[in-house]
Amino acid sequence: MHSKSRSRNFHPIRRISWGDRALDFEKRPYVMGILNCTPDSFYPGSRVTSVDQAVQRAMSMIEAGADILDVGGESTRPGSETVETAEEIRRVVPVIEKIKERWPVLLSIDTRKAEVADKALEAGADLVNDISALRDNPALAECIAARDVPVILMHMRGEPKNMQENPFYDDVVAEILEELIRSVDFARSCGISERRIIVDPGIGFGKRLQDNLTILRNLPDLCSLGYPVAIGLSRKSFIGMVLDKPVDERLIGTVAANMMALMNGADILRVHDVAEAVDTVKMFEAVRRTGVRRG
Repeated sequence: MHSKSRSRNFHPIRRISWGDRALDFEKRPYVMGILNCTPDSFYPGSRVTSVDQAVQRAMSMIEAGADILDVGGESTRPGSETVETAEEIRRVVPVIEKIKERWPVLLSIDTRKAEVADKALEAGADLVNDISALRDNPALAECIAARDVPVILMHMRGEPKNMQENPFYDDVVAEILEELIRSVDFARSCGISERRIIVDPGIGFGKRLQDNLTILRNLPDLCSLGYPVAIGLSRKSFIGMVLDKPVDERLIGTVAANMMALMNGADILRVHDVAEAVDTVKMFEAVRRTGVRRG
């Protein structure tokens, strides 16, 4: 794959710094708490419908040890419809402003829209998380480049409303790699520094059960691109399929999947349940940093 040689980073990026902020992946993986300012996210326990409610949820996640909060105003569950730009801005900007008034936590804006990202960054957001990997709105790439902030490029085929309608891959890992490489190339062509890029395989976004399990098992292949890797496994339907459990009973499955992701190289865990993810990272780090002596 010719494009792979162009975008594979042979000097892996293990630290991203911008302004007075930094993510140092040599130190440890990070926990990103999901703050859904939406009435219709797939996990009812994560929904907030007012600014006060969102600030309270933010406080509880910060107290539990979240490193980053991912603020979103549009549900991207399978079958969801897009939200008007003005409504998305109305949902997220006051929340970002209130959180930044009280805490120094890093804030990510989860959006596909340039106008939303611009307003959110102006309000205090620190980075952008785009599930479309800049495919939906090229102006978003220009916004990110102009502000010189990090971006998470996530793999997805189709749109949230149709992504689970018969997704198919011949080789899911190779195809995700190739498509993420194109996204990275596009981002860089728009002026986004390679030292601002994080990639995400997009678990559950246009993927079948076996695809999600294969991605998790083969995550080192994604890490080999040389960019930090974020992953969102939290309470997703593939965990429900494996365990035969509804969304509110998938916490243990999520913890197990998150540990496997860490062991396979994940740098950021995007989760609903922050305290449990923080404990998972602590256990992973305790084992990883303990020297092993043989007989």
